[in-house]
Amino acid sequence: MRSSSRPSSAFPAAESLDALFRKAGLVRNPHRSHPRAARPRRLDRAASEELAPHRPVLRRAANGVEWLPIPRWDLPWLWSGFSTRIGGLTRAYCAEDAQGPHAAAGDLNLGFTAEDDRATVLNNRRLLAQAITGDAATVIVALRQFHSNLVIDATRADAARLEPRRADGQITAEPGLLLAVQTADCIPVLVADRRQRIVAAFHAGWRGTVKRIVATGIGRLRLLFGSRPQDLIAAIGPGASACCYAVGEEVLSEFESQFGYARELFHEVFASDPVKAKYPMLFMTQRAPGHSSIGPSLHVDLIEANRRQLLDCGLSPRSIQIVGGCSQCQADLFFSHRASQGRTGRMMAVIGIREANNTRGGKAQSK
Repeated sequence: MRSSSRPSSAFPAAESLDALFRKAGLVRNPHRSHPRAARPRRLDRAASEELAPHRPVLRRAANGVEWLPIPRWDLPWLWSGFSTRIGGLTRAYCAEDAQGPHAAAGDLNLGFTAEDDRATVLNNRRLLAQAITGDAATVIVALRQFHSNLVIDATRADAARLEPRRADGQITAEPGLLLAVQTADCIPVLVADRRQRIVAAFHAGWRGTVKRIVATGIGRLRLLFGSRPQDLIAAIGPGASACCYAVGEEVLSEFESQFGYARELFHEVFASDPVKAKYPMLFMTQRAPGHSSIGPSLHVDLIEANRRQLLDCGLSPRSIQIVGGCSQCQADLFFSHRASQGRTGRMMAVIGIREANNTRGGKAQSK
């Protein structure tokens, strides 16, 4: 029986290729087996309700603002919290047919959007500052965000700028400021150094997450201030959760190019329909598998993605708090750019260092 293998001399092109490989210290196909395309691992499959986060517990301030405190962040020198849409003066995004106890009130829009009046937004920011710190005059330092991994060192002078600085993260050791990042689906991450009293805030959409905005910020804390991972605590706030954050294959490719665990962050999600579940025969088709118009969508878990980055930076699991909430499916609590097709307000995640002579705080103003 004649062997099917042939010497490389029978293929001059292959012989020259082997010579190039040998020059580089490499061997082409050393096992002499036929190359095969790698079979992609299947993603986990789930229904959207299986991935939905719990409904977070709100704190209501005396001025009507409802916000999310961070569990077990009881440091006396620290201000922190995540806003919701409840308790403001904005009427531009209020649904005419809204139901529930907050239907008659305005929204707490904290972003300078095209639909809202600037003076109203400034008053909303004062309401948030009062809810968190007890003083409506507390300075809020915001950014002009653009889905980058740029992190700045913020000071009081930044609050007086006519145009905010371009960045997606900021750090400060200066007391009396509230660092803020704005979100309407992206993930806010707050970090504090308990030993040195330094704080940071990061805006992590999927692009910023791929660019390691949080890891970059932790690196700057270590470089500029000598922060140690064991001294850091972090909180991940509400955003579009894995139950709702549908993306395309290109987003999966971007994550796979950067993280070895990328596929652990993605799920194939099947939308549940109680009618289809009860009468499945009514929805059967004669199309070949893979050609039906109904199929799973690809969802990414940005909350877990940013938690993994914090762990990779040396933070312990116990030092990372997940506040909870999904901006997309809990529309009565949060603004969502995706759910409203782009016409929406903005929330804020804020963190700051209490001034030594400021004894008032968010707890004293809450009920």
